[in-house]
Amino acid sequence: MIAVVVVTWQVLSARSDSAADRELSHEAAKFRGYAASSAARTPEELLERWLQLNLPNDSETFFSIVDGRPYRRGQGAPPARLDTDEAFVRSIAGATEPTYGWKGSAAGKVRYGVLPVQLGERPVRAQLVIVEFRDVIAQPSRDAAKALVVVAAGTLALAAAACWLVTGRLLAPIRQLRSTAERISESDLRRRIEVVGSDDVAQLGRTFNTMLDRLEAAFVAQREFADNAGHELRTPITVIRGHLELMSDDPADQERTKALVLDELSRMNRIVDDLLVLAKSDRPDFLAVAEVNLTELVVEVVAKARPMAERQWRVDETADAVVTADGQRLTQALMQLVANAVRHTEPGDRIAVGSRVLDGQVTLWVSDAGRGVPAADVDRIFDRFARGADQARAEGAGLGLSIVRSIALAHGGSVQVVPQNGPGARFEITLPEVRE
Repeated sequence: MIAVVVVTWQVLSARSDSAADRELSHEAAKFRGYAASSAARTPEELLERWLQLNLPNDSETFFSIVDGRPYRRGQGAPPARLDTDEAFVRSIAGATEPTYGWKGSAAGKVRYGVLPVQLGERPVRAQLVIVEFRDVIAQPSRDAAKALVVVAAGTLALAAAACWLVTGRLLAPIRQLRSTAERISESDLRRRIEVVGSDDVAQLGRTFNTMLDRLEAAFVAQREFADNAGHELRTPITVIRGHLELMSDDPADQERTKALVLDELSRMNRIVDDLLVLAKSDRPDFLAVAEVNLTELVVEVVAKARPMAERQWRVDETADAVVTADGQRLTQALMQLVANAVRHTEPGDRIAVGSRVLDGQVTLWVSDAGRGVPAADVDRIFDRFARGADQARAEGAGLGLSIVRSIALAHGGSVQVVPQNGPGARFEITLPEVRE
């Protein structure tokens, strides 16, 4: 606002200067026109008649100089008398050419013009002085500038008060957000911000609450994961310790114990590897994205799966498309589904792998003709350490399908069990964003 006032004042001041120049030029032109048509025989007569006929306004005055001394003054009472300023009169009395300039006066800054009067070939002995009181001309502009200052000050005061009130209301949710964040601890993530309205601050509160929901879910999952992992690793450790403590000097007993310990250690190693995969699944570098040919992916998975068991291995369908994904992770997910299918089928049963592109989505699947998935287990088999009701404990730690789900989620997709009309199970991985 200060800058606006300053710039406005400068513009108005410049316009006042221009107005004074225009008035001076206008009066000089009037005098020249009158002098050209006048029949006056002396400079005194010409100047006296013109001063009688031309009435000055409130912001100007005229007077004449004859033989170096003030002679006549125009009608009216000027804001200031320059004809009584002896130094000023002496400085302009000898002018033989039109002269213009600025001067200070009791009424402020003035713009003056001196027009020498010459009749015929006679020497110049008289001058007409036109004075424009610039500060009087600028008085309306000054009043406008003062009014602008008052309005600006009032506007700033009102704006400051309004901003103080509005900002206080706007920052209230932010203060609540800060206090809520300060009260949150690792053991209590249930506090939430009360959100009212639909503006940006309210949206910030909702976003913060959503973040707290994710954090709470992550902490709960972490605690459950730690508890389950500890339980799963504690069992093989207990088995190993018990057999080592009871192992005798009998070579046969030592061999049996050694085989059992190696088997348990191998199972622990698989559990640790699976836990590492699940721990990395939330990291940005979990996927190494590249172009993946779906046909080559399916054929490669079937080729790798054939030596696993004596089954009827088939390729159901392949999509002739290239997608942007992590081929190794997808292979890992499909091989995990294949291994799961092998455990739930008998020799000679069918196991098929396929892929399809439809409506901008990629679907990868593994189907089998085995025992199928009980309806009660469909919603829980993808959880960590979850097993089907008919699955023996020794068959695994229950992390395989959880790894498959993590790989699918990392690709922005999902995995599910698709109901079948006949026996067996069908697991489908759905991925978005196909590039053919």
